[in-house]
Amino acid sequence: MKVEIDNLSKSWDGVIGADSITLDIADGDLVAFLGPSGCGKTTTLLMVAGIYKPTEGTISFDGRVVNEVSPKDRGIGMVFQSYALYPHMSVFGNISYPLRLQKLDKGDIKQRVQKVADMMGIGDLLDRKIAQLSGGQQQRVSLGRALVKEPQLLLFDEPLSNLDARLRLTMRGEIKRLQKDLGITSIYVTHDQVEAMTMADKIAVMSKGILQAYDVPEALYDRPKTLFVAGFVGNPPMNFFDVEISRANGEFRAKNQTIDLVIPPDRAEKAAAAKGQVTMGLRPEDVNLTGDSSAATEGHTIAGMVEVVEPLGREDLVGVKIGDIEMRVLVDKTRGVKIGDNINLAVDTSKIQLFDPETEQSLLWA
Repeated sequence: MKVEIDNLSKSWDGVIGADSITLDIADGDLVAFLGPSGCGKTTTLLMVAGIYKPTEGTISFDGRVVNEVSPKDRGIGMVFQSYALYPHMSVFGNISYPLRLQKLDKGDIKQRVQKVADMMGIGDLLDRKIAQLSGGQQQRVSLGRALVKEPQLLLFDEPLSNLDARLRLTMRGEIKRLQKDLGITSIYVTHDQVEAMTMADKIAVMSKGILQAYDVPEALYDRPKTLFVAGFVGNPPMNFFDVEISRANGEFRAKNQTIDLVIPPDRAEKAAAAKGQVTMGLRPEDVNLTGDSSAATEGHTIAGMVEVVEPLGREDLVGVKIGDIEMRVLVDKTRGVKIGDNINLAVDTSKIQLFDPETEQSLLWA
């Protein structure tokens, strides 16, 4: 099913939940709605589901406007954060519930429930009560109940938020595999950018009810079009600094009181033409620890003192004080960096992002 969302808005007594959202979802794609709490992602999902009625705009399924179509007639399956299971029913009762509402033949219901349960790996748990299941098993029941209706569109509202980290990793892979195997168009609401980046074909990044960007994960990471997208997509988050872009002796430089970096012409020309003062973004993974100061390359290194070391396992996340600013960088744990160390950082200036500090729009990817 192809889903088209056109100029979709929702407000309550002047409070805007979603503001002029426009995007198309291709048949068979999994699209993530990503953003912090209150950004409008769930509001938009509930309008697609038919639970909320739009204030403005249209929603179309395969070219048919469904604004006035009731949720039960939209051909959707929905998986909730809370699972929304009936505790007094067995696993079989929960999964079969939508089919019983349709008054299907008992033999057909049994066959379809068993097929879905086996697919979810809970085929031997159909007689159990919900309270006898683990969180992961309950999530599988919730997903099975959505799939048993054989929907054309699957809607996920933060379905993995209640699971531990290891189980979330497992369920991410299972949901992605099932979605691709079945070819069901899906919308997946999450605040977790790792979930969005690893699962989605395309990601709609939202903030304060506004669609900030809609693109494939790689483009959002490498070519963020707004300051918000740059800061929200990527873990650890991007570092930001106010700098002045200037040109001297054939070189572009980004400078403030503590930073002086040579910027590649393909990155700096647009910024210099637009204005001098810009916001520079630099990801922690695009900075490397060099040797002693004699190995520093002028215009591509920054010297500072280690203030914080956060072990992440294979790497350490290191907070480096550079004058009156702080930069967070990823360092191989074998380097043995300690608080108080004076270090030199080599910057991959080809990865630097530049933004207009007033509009917060990218000066590179507008």
